[in-house]
Amino acid sequence: MAARTKTTAKPRSSYRCTECGTQLLKWVGRCPECNAWGTVEEYGAVPIRTTAAGPVSSAAKPIGQVDGQVATARSTGVPELDRVLGGGLVPGAVVLLAGEPGVGKSTLLLDVAAKAASERHRTLYVTGEESAGQVRLRADRINALSDHLYLAAEQDLGAVLGHIEAVNPSLLILDSVQTIASAELDGAPGGPAQVREVAGALIRASKERGMATLLVGHVTKDGQIAGPRLLEHLVDVVLSFEGDRHARLRLIRGVKNRYGATDEVGCFELHDEGIVGLADPSGLFLTRRDKPVPGTCLTVTLEGKRPLVAEVQALMVDSQIPSPRRTTSGLESPRIAMILAVVERHGGVKLGKQDIYTATVGGVKLTEPSADLAIALAVASSSTDTPLPSNLVAIGEVGLAGEVRRVTGVQRRLAEAHRLGFTHALVPPDPGKVPAGMKVVEVADIGEALRAIPGRRPRAKARQEEGAAGRPPAGRAGADAAPPVRSRAQAPVQAYPEELMAGWEPVDPDELG
Repeated sequence: MAARTKTTAKPRSSYRCTECGTQLLKWVGRCPECNAWGTVEEYGAVPIRTTAAGPVSSAAKPIGQVDGQVATARSTGVPELDRVLGGGLVPGAVVLLAGEPGVGKSTLLLDVAAKAASERHRTLYVTGEESAGQVRLRADRINALSDHLYLAAEQDLGAVLGHIEAVNPSLLILDSVQTIASAELDGAPGGPAQVREVAGALIRASKERGMATLLVGHVTKDGQIAGPRLLEHLVDVVLSFEGDRHARLRLIRGVKNRYGATDEVGCFELHDEGIVGLADPSGLFLTRRDKPVPGTCLTVTLEGKRPLVAEVQALMVDSQIPSPRRTTSGLESPRIAMILAVVERHGGVKLGKQDIYTATVGGVKLTEPSADLAIALAVASSSTDTPLPSNLVAIGEVGLAGEVRRVTGVQRRLAEAHRLGFTHALVPPDPGKVPAGMKVVEVADIGEALRAIPGRRPRAKARQEEGAAGRPPAGRAGADAAPPVRSRAQAPVQAYPEELMAGWEPVDPDELG
């Protein structure tokens, strides 16, 4: 078994009054016994010592002579997890996977344990939260059985190290690090001292044996990894497992990675039979319809380096209360409030007395500013009851002045939209290289974006028509006056036919007046 080291407490300095001899634990300006000032002095301090040079484990080499094959990654058998890890698990690497309860951490890692196990590479799965029988039932459900997968239920660190000595695995999975405790330390499992000791012992064992280790971590109610922050510094890779328990989508984000990039995202879909990786998850975020409906718009968001086509929806109804509701799902409320103000101020869409509901499809959360233009178009589409073309995507950030700003990765987003069959796009100016066969309309502000939508009247012409219709004829007043004109938010707009939407062109600027 691995050698255990016992640390002793460091001697503490003491203080003594030179007048009365009273001993104190800390320095004070006046002695509490004789009330003399400036008589407390330190004695018995630990002398300063320096560490002498000792033997080295291996001689230093030029970096070009170091064998890099030792750190070659080995696939986990789950391509989406390999994508986030940077190709797979490196021997000796320690990975911390954290997520909320019920998100699917144990299910995913049990599947990884079965697929990574082989005759040459054994896998040891240690559970501190469940019994071995409970894990076996889950393995039967997700078909994660292997003759080279070893299972143990332990909560003592010494017992875990003993299993490592007996099995000699190439991969260790510990579920979870907050449930294991060392008998040599005081405190309950999950405390800062226990977490540091358990993580340190497992990291030493992993580095000495060249054994890859996957640690499951708990999170607090704020979404932070539970335990000391030192845990994140000690491990080599930190992954965050995200997802709404009411949705099928699960995302793994790289927070820290010493062996690869930290902007990769792995997408998974939760089934009754387990968790399945999604190589093309865009279909989860779209609604299949025969005909387009008002209040929906498509955009392309970047999750790390991965472009995903997502759909945003908006619904506007007359408010029955003095303060209209503003409800969001999958979108940030402060961002939505800002976009609504810009659409009303610079887009000419009246929203004051309307309840507005905005949401995403498929449980995806859009926090990237590139979805601003799509949200604004969805709101305008719902206000005028005019559906947007089904082959249109909108990409761009909207500023408070109404301008449409550039976002990163426009070419990558357009390439993904073109791959999925979209033929038209509204983008900020200077989008770069455009995929062949795709029509891209550059818009500089929100007003220009709204005017580029087919079936929507220019603002100036709409004001002239509304003003002319709202003025009563000369000589008529009172009961004979013309009825008030409905606002554009209430006026019905006839939807243009599908054949026009299949190959629509933006309105000619000369026709806008």
